[in-house]
Amino acid sequence: MGRIAGVTAAETRERLLRAAAEVFAERGYDGTRVAEIAAVAGVSNGALYAHFGSKAELLAAALRAHGPRLLASLFAADPDRSIADLLVVAGRRLSRRRDPCGYLIVEALVAARRDEEVARAMRDYLGERSDWLAGLVRVAQAGGEIDPRLSPDALAHFCLLLAMGSALIAQDLRSVADEEWTALLTRVVGGLAPYHHPEGRTPVKVRIDSERCQGHGRCYDLAPALFAEDDEGYGQVVGDGEMSQDEERAARLAAANCPERAIEIL
Repeated sequence: MGRIAGVTAAETRERLLRAAAEVFAERGYDGTRVAEIAAVAGVSNGALYAHFGSKAELLAAALRAHGPRLLASLFAADPDRSIADLLVVAGRRLSRRRDPCGYLIVEALVAARRDEEVARAMRDYLGERSDWLAGLVRVAQAGGEIDPRLSPDALAHFCLLLAMGSALIAQDLRSVADEEWTALLTRVVGGLAPYHHPEGRTPVKVRIDSERCQGHGRCYDLAPALFAEDDEGYGQVVGDGEMSQDEERAARLAAANCPERAIEIL
């Protein structure tokens, strides 16, 4: 079995990467033979080695091509959306059942503990992801969304730990209700926002200007304890709008993410 007629080198490489992601995720790194990947891709072993020098190199390339890139895809789909909002949305999806290729990262992490070549490739891959996340954090800090006193590298590392942990714990082993998970994420992300408490003044209420609200729903995604959806899909304040100091942080995060600036802190 040689090169497939009419198939370009780039297409052959893509076939190999997809096949590698599927076979590694199904059989594990140690349980996979290069010949099996070539067979699934429909090419010869020689064609495989023309693109990748080793099984470890193929694993790293498959991870870059088909590994989970949730936050990056969300950012690309809506670049004007706030970084804080994206973190909550991405975090909410971490606890859901994922495509089999999503478990590729698990196999890579396990293999890295036993194989130094895989470990080197994983250090490079995770370094790239961490640098990208840290850059995103710096953009959010420059825009006033995230406290500039926080370390971008530390926050990027924290996000990677969450993502890696979500891949290790399958949904059918331990699940948490969506609303409980969202409430926790909202509190965590709300704590990243800059907090400027006016000296001598403690804001105690929040309100929504019903004439401005267009029903985007970001307020009750980011602060479900303070906001809810009315019968027509518009935002409304829960109760009389009084809030604690901790809730004020979440309210300010929601206000900063409201496209119409319909949320007011009184």
